[in-house]
This record gives sequence, structure tokens and C-alpha cells, in this order.
Amino acid sequence: MSSGVKTLLIATIASFLLEAGAGEDMIAALALWPLQANFMPWQLVTYAFLHASLAHLAFNMYGLWMFGSELENLLGRRAFLQLYFASVLSAGIMQLLVTSFTGGIYPTVGASGGVFGLLLAYGMCFPNRIIVLLIPPIPLPARLFVILFAAIELMLGVTGTQAGVAHFAHLGGMIGGYLVIRHWRRKRWS
Repeated sequence: MSSGVKTLLIATIASFLLEAGAGEDMIAALALWPLQANFMPWQLVTYAFLHASLAHLAFNMYGLWMFGSELENLLGRRAFLQLYFASVLSAGIMQLLVTSFTGGIYPTVGASGGVFGLLLAYGMCFPNRIIVLLIPPIPLPARLFVILFAAIELMLGVTGTQAGVAHFAHLGGMIGGYLVIRHWRRKRWS
């Protein structure tokens, strides 16, 4: 396993265990709160290390490992971590924008925005690589997988079908991943 992915996995799992012990105090200080509530600037990063449940943590860490390992091997540790944290940051900013418009006063936690940024970057770097959905087990090229996931997130976000999930933060993470990869490609070709 690559070192950046391993570091993120260990830090996130350790944070989840600390969160289980510290409870509400840790959520109050480190979760991403809306601008009109208890927002603090560091929360734009710290929220990604907290998770609402073991299943939430497991799915995010699986995605981090699945997409992050190959991306880190391709990009190198430093660039991979830049990509991940840019995605986390853009997901957090998108969530702050959405809660400013909707008026929702609830904390956001989870590495999903960072993982969705990695997913989009994976689709850009390995567009024809086959990914198999978990449920149902259908093999798809990475490019199509990313497009379908983005469309589902947009639909669920607009309709509010799945309450308590930050769908626009996921899309914000994808935007961050896209912008970073585009920037690197432009820089490389100029």
C-alpha cells in the first residue's frame, strides 16, 4: 500500500476511534459547521477525519484505498496528497455555500468529498479501466462510472431524496479533483 494512502487511512481510523471516545465535544470543534453556526476555518480540513458511523468510515476508506493507491503510484505521494486535500477543501467550500443558501444548521463529517475527488481524478487518469459496482455487480469503464456517480449525486442533491448526506459536498470534491488534474495537465503541456 502506498505511503500517502496508508497515512490517511491510519489518521482517519485513529480519528474515528478518538471521536467514539470524545463524542460531542470533538464534533463541536472539528466537524464542518455552517457559516451561520459554529464555523471555524480549520474545520475545512478536520471534518474529513470524522465519520458518522462505522459503515460511513468503511465505505470511505475502501474508496480511498481503491482509487488512491493507483493515483498515488501515478502521481507520487506529494501530488496525491495535494489532490486529496484540494478535493476535501473544495467539498467543504461547496457544503458551506449550500448550507448558506438552505439555512441548514447541522455539522458535516466524512472523507467522502476527498474520495469523490479521487474518483473523478481516477476517471480522468484511467478512463478505460474497468470498475465493478458493488451493488449490482456491473463492470463499467471508469469514465462512465464517474459520470453515473456524478449524475446520481446531482439528482439526489437537487431532490433532497437522501436526507443527511452532503451530496453537493461530494460534487464539490469532484470539482476540486477535476481542477487539480486539469491544472497539472495544462502545466505539463505548456
